[in-house]
Amino acid sequence: MKSVALTDRALVRIAGEDAENLLQDVITCDVAALPGGTARVGALLTPQGKILYEFLVSRDGDDGFLFDLKADQIPAFVQRMTMYRLRAKAVIEPVEEAVVHAFWDGDADRHCLVDERFSAVCPVYRVYRDPQADTASREDYDRLRIQVGVAEADQDYASSDAFPHDVLMDLNHGVSMTKGCYVGQEVVSRMQHRGTARRRLTRVSADKPLPGAGTPLEAGGKTIGQLGTTVGDTALALVRTDRAAKAMDDHTPIRAGDVPVTLTLPAWTGLRFPIAEVEGQSGRP
Repeated sequence: MKSVALTDRALVRIAGEDAENLLQDVITCDVAALPGGTARVGALLTPQGKILYEFLVSRDGDDGFLFDLKADQIPAFVQRMTMYRLRAKAVIEPVEEAVVHAFWDGDADRHCLVDERFSAVCPVYRVYRDPQADTASREDYDRLRIQVGVAEADQDYASSDAFPHDVLMDLNHGVSMTKGCYVGQEVVSRMQHRGTARRRLTRVSADKPLPGAGTPLEAGGKTIGQLGTTVGDTALALVRTDRAAKAMDDHTPIRAGDVPVTLTLPAWTGLRFPIAEVEGQSGRP
């Protein structure tokens, strides 16, 4: 099994008799339907519907939940969730000395949590326990994320700059369309039912090494997106799908810097260029 410590991530625990109800009312994913042994992507949004904090959430004991997110965001995340807690009976606190590992290419044990973001393509697990010897590199993990089409905050988009639909949360259990209201829910619901998601996470490939994250993707002198995580000749990018589709239809080269690139939407999503904007759908056939 390949494993790597994700040293830029840490844990927050939210627990108590009102913890589940609190989370249902605040974050995007459905925690009431969250099975044990699963790490589900979710977000805390701004009132305008943009991702403020992205995380993986999993059950911990009878009334607790673990939040796996960027370590440097934890103080602000705890403060924001405490603001939303009001009179709810729930404790919100960082997990001291937590170690976050990603595992793949091997059999899971009882400590492993299935990372739902990868489950449509390959099994990848999260483990929160004592440090383990790394058998892979962070670059190996990022390459796997690019292959599958799994975005992560800061590397692929900035806080308060992306909607859940942009990074495929409407297709990987990251947002619930049925559980009722939560912060930013009206915007998410409107984008879902009107088919107004203009950007999507896209895989980028080239015949030579790509420039670094932040490099604009351009076609015909117009910017259509921006590179995120880059490993060698592959990358992730948030792309305006309408502009990308027009460039493809017109046979206009798409470039990252001076490197010609090819764009593909992750196969598991069912999305295609151009994405049909059908009421009540998110581009799925």
